[in-house]
Amino acid sequence: MTLTDPHRANTRSSQPSNPARRRSLGALSSIVLAGLAPAWAPHARAADTLRFDLGVASGQPRSDSLVLWTRLTGDKLPARVDVQWELAHDENFKRIAAKGKFVAEDVWSHSVHAEPKNLEPNRWFWYRFTALGQRSTVGRTRTAPAQDDRSKLVLAVASCQRFDEAPFAAWRHLSEQPLDAVMFLGDYIYEGGSAPDVLRPHEGGPARTLDQYRARYAQYKSDPSLQAAHASAPWWVVWDDHEVVNDYAGDDVPAGDRNFMLRRAAAYQAYWEHMPFSMAQRPSRGDMRLYDRFTWGRLASIHLLDDRQYRDPHACTQEGRNGSRHVKRSACADLANPARSLLGAAQERWLTQGLDSDRPWNLIGQQTLMARFAWSDPADDPSYWNDGWDGYSASRQRLLDAVAARQLRGTVVLSGDVHTHYVASLKQDFDRDKSPTIASEFCGTSITSRSIAQARIDAAVKHNPHVHLGRGDKRGAIVLDITDRRLHAHLLAVDDVQRVDSAVSTLASFVVEADKPGPRPL
Repeated sequence: MTLTDPHRANTRSSQPSNPARRRSLGALSSIVLAGLAPAWAPHARAADTLRFDLGVASGQPRSDSLVLWTRLTGDKLPARVDVQWELAHDENFKRIAAKGKFVAEDVWSHSVHAEPKNLEPNRWFWYRFTALGQRSTVGRTRTAPAQDDRSKLVLAVASCQRFDEAPFAAWRHLSEQPLDAVMFLGDYIYEGGSAPDVLRPHEGGPARTLDQYRARYAQYKSDPSLQAAHASAPWWVVWDDHEVVNDYAGDDVPAGDRNFMLRRAAAYQAYWEHMPFSMAQRPSRGDMRLYDRFTWGRLASIHLLDDRQYRDPHACTQEGRNGSRHVKRSACADLANPARSLLGAAQERWLTQGLDSDRPWNLIGQQTLMARFAWSDPADDPSYWNDGWDGYSASRQRLLDAVAARQLRGTVVLSGDVHTHYVASLKQDFDRDKSPTIASEFCGTSITSRSIAQARIDAAVKHNPHVHLGRGDKRGAIVLDITDRRLHAHLLAVDDVQRVDSAVSTLASFVVEADKPGPRPL
């Protein structure tokens, strides 16, 4: 979103056994900043033309498979390049778990999406790539636990990393933590240009073409702290709006953008090319199936949503314009129109039918604040923001009704987008003070993107008693420590957002019991 948006301004153990390895990964950002390749990746800079200059990544961890990613870089690349990949039980690659070849093609930006199969569950691995006489840096990744395994999960939740706002201090910090996985909830890039006085200007103007989106991803992925975070653990990723254009809604053409669907298709392709997605998710005819479901042993079902591609147009837009705005409840019947959906009918059915009663936790990773958020007193005809769930309240109600009907007490919604730490109890009926809490929500602040004034957030929180915390004055992320009995959420805050080496502290901590919905402070 932009500065005018209401929320913001512009072994089998769960961790590797080798402490030295953890220190190496944690130091990656500072090593690269110093202009040196890591000692454990001696061939990373073997030639003047760097072929793996955007780092490595992994994602989509399941109990027996995952995805390994990189992208070849440099001039004069052949149309097709054989890339060898290796996955090992040890960081010295003495015990190879799997290996293979991936043909990187110029039509897909020479991206690599290798998919090792038949892996052992709940295991850490190391991986690397080789092509054109060079070898990539080494990444660390892991598989999920087996279906009957109740191993805990340590998960970072992050979103909104505007490159030109500030260095990625939060990523530097997270790359040094003992995480099992990272969940990124959108706005991996920002498509717009930069003001002349920013710290790290975007290269070029607004991204509109495939080449421009590719260049924007390459600029973001050049950041050493982001590379370190990708190399330290597997990621689950979903997009929000800025991977295409601010506040877009499905195939509703933004005002004045006659080529929007071509632009959206280019943005989707560049997104797939630069993320650790499977080949099955490669875009086709301008569409990309993003929403997906994962399990973490017997502990949790993880549902990742797409609230952009299939949504209905915004409610009550101004005549001759579309996009987001504040709208009064009394002046906009469409806010509650049951025919409208944020997810689309097919995805709604997929989500509600797939909610899991066999595991203590359902973690729903999605883009924006789900809790109702009135910007003025609900008793006095409040205004709501039509780009978020408040603009599609019937869609939200159907989901919350399904959670309540099945008594899924360990349902936790994980959100991003609004550049503010929010912690909320999700009610089945937000209009009734005594309505039961049926789920919990943790909405993370941004990695770097600015929010609105804290005084404005404080004033609005008073009108929303189900919201227990609202802090938009800090950048950071959330770390969740989840066992079969309880979930601890630690809201992180960067002390000095302008310093990549800034300290990162815990702003607040909350706990949710698996059998009792609703967060409570620690």
